[in-house]
Amino acid sequence: MGFESIKIGKYTIEKPIVQGGMGVGISWDQLAGTVSKEGGLGVISAVGTGYYKNKEFAKKLVADRPLSEANFYSKEGLTALVASAREICGDKPLAANILYAINDYGRVVRDACEAGIDIIITGAGLPTNMPEFTEGYPDVALVPIVSSAKALKLICRRWEKRYNRLPDAVILEGPKSGGHQGFTYEQCLMEEYQLENLVEPVVEEAKNWGDIPVIAAGGIWDKKDIEEMMALGAKGVQMGTRFIGTYECDAHANFKKVLLDSKEDDIKLMSSPVGYPARGVVTNLTHLVEKREGPDIKCISNCVAPCNRGEEAKVVGFCIADRLSDAYEGNLDTGLFFSGTNGYRLDKIISVKELLEKLTEGE
Repeated sequence: MGFESIKIGKYTIEKPIVQGGMGVGISWDQLAGTVSKEGGLGVISAVGTGYYKNKEFAKKLVADRPLSEANFYSKEGLTALVASAREICGDKPLAANILYAINDYGRVVRDACEAGIDIIITGAGLPTNMPEFTEGYPDVALVPIVSSAKALKLICRRWEKRYNRLPDAVILEGPKSGGHQGFTYEQCLMEEYQLENLVEPVVEEAKNWGDIPVIAAGGIWDKKDIEEMMALGAKGVQMGTRFIGTYECDAHANFKKVLLDSKEDDIKLMSSPVGYPARGVVTNLTHLVEKREGPDIKCISNCVAPCNRGEEAKVVGFCIADRLSDAYEGNLDTGLFFSGTNGYRLDKIISVKELLEKLTEGE
């Protein structure tokens, strides 16, 4: 028995599965294009587009890294990514994930609109002014990521008052997701903040604003998990880590191998220059950082505002942009490999088509 489609703005997603945005370079044109082609919603990560095609679109490099936010979030790189994904999925709905915490957020949102993206997803902060950057693109659907009913209420109030519009859908992300969390370290471990306890209050809040579709995310792995979320009132789910285990995922073979080789105890929460805890696989980098022997922190790319030009990176012991891009390039010594809590369950690489069939029709 399959699932019903989900409507996000004017777009219908045939299989209500959103592939999570994973950067740097993990969900780019090949993965996102194929997920959309196969009936899910493919999501291109807008992080680090200056690294696309061996840094072809970064106009200026320092130490072989894109210099400043203009090159790290390369407009030309994002445009090329969207065009390449479109060659795979045609006119099926295609999304971009653009973190609210990045430097140049508004510019990157406009770049995505100009590149022809259909849906923009934003987390890593409360995107209270998101609609102002999509003026002139009324068909672009807007999907904020929240971690509570309170956050959704705040966004809806602000958007309605300022822009006379509401989110086209909302992603509720629990604390088992890969990468950055919308919770404190302590909250990530507390029962009341687990996804299954957050869905119903957020669904109730969404009903107050015209029944905005709620998409549940964080730790969802199989058809049974999806059915549990739907039973709680979610209209769809977002999954990131599971898509790393596909042939089409843009991640380096070494990245996939790190997850394939990982054990449950290897996936842990860690401090991050972004100011939120992040979840990833314990690797050589983790041990270097613990001993304060990690790679030099130079803040070449100026990627996120909360890092304060590398000041927070110095506190935690690593630069997030450099270490994620190292992982994208397959560097096992200095790469940072994000994963959700279930990453250790990856045991083989399959096609996106097969994965979506497993998730919708059952194993």
